[in-house]
Amino acid sequence: MAFFGIGSYATAILITRAAWPWLPASLAGGVAAAVLALVIGYPCLRLKGPYFAIAMLGLNEVLRVLVSYFEGLTGGGLGLSLPTLQATLPIYYVMGATAAAVTLLTYLILTSRFGLRLMTIREDEIAAEALGIDTFRHKLSALLLSAVGPGIVGGLAARDQGYIEPISVFPLATTITMIVMVLFGGKGTVWGPVLGAAVAVVLLMPRGVLGLLQLKYRLPRTI
Repeated sequence: MAFFGIGSYATAILITRAAWPWLPASLAGGVAAAVLALVIGYPCLRLKGPYFAIAMLGLNEVLRVLVSYFEGLTGGGLGLSLPTLQATLPIYYVMGATAAAVTLLTYLILTSRFGLRLMTIREDEIAAEALGIDTFRHKLSALLLSAVGPGIVGGLAARDQGYIEPISVFPLATTITMIVMVLFGGKGTVWGPVLGAAVAVVLLMPRGVLGLLQLKYRLPRTI
């Protein structure tokens, strides 16, 4: 969610401060997320196992505090309101295209030499280094790739919702939910996370997104 949140804020700032169109601004959100991954990758990827996981969870909270502090740029705790725009359907299609592109990229990586090296690092990093694999460079590349998608989607979500604030774009619970989706569907697979996400929607939102909004905001059921 750190990458999702930074993509949301980068997009919202470009739209509100520089009057960028929503699509280029969302793509810039993906770039901002990749830059963040590059900056934090060097120190965090030196950590192993649970220490790395704790560092990434901590990053989410640090970013939430930072965007709350810089009120002049981010709106602080009051958040940012984006200009009204009726573009829900196009944004929905772009989100779907992004999901499809990430899934395709995952498949291409898993069937490539790069993916084989990543799996070797996953199984035994010391052995991978002994084989001459630059483990740090490969892990950093994987982190950069994993940041772009959430960054773009974060920007699209910000544009669609029309308003963002720190708590809504850096929720720790959503990070945990995504981990559960992967574990439930099957980690290390292409379609496992997709299946896990679909099942999570069925279990957590049986009445769909609109049903969830009706419950949260007490909207009439006829909407």
